[in-house]
Amino acid sequence: MSGEEPPDWEPEEPVELPIDGNLDLHTFHPRDVPALLEEYLGACRERGILEVRIVHGKGTGALRRRVHTLLGEMPGVESFRSADAFDGGWGATWVRLLPPQSSQK
Repeated sequence: MSGEEPPDWEPEEPVELPIDGNLDLHTFHPRDVPALLEEYLGACRERGILEVRIVHGKGTGALRRRVHTLLGEMPGVESFRSADAFDGGWGATWVRLLPPQSSQK
């Protein structure tokens, strides 16, 4: 049975993520990242989680650049920076979100 999908697994069903201020993009397809970021960061803002760590990995840096570009365009993002060495280094990004009542940069 190794390599087979569980009998109740549906590939098109949405995956529910814990909204805890940490988003690891390793398991997502790059095409899904824009919508995922928007939805996840919106959910964090709604819950009052205004400091979020996004783990995108080091690799070639392409996903990091894409994430930074997207963050720069999102109205709910106050600022962002690469993580420190102890919390992911340049393989992760810290995002500071605006409070829910504010949507302007």
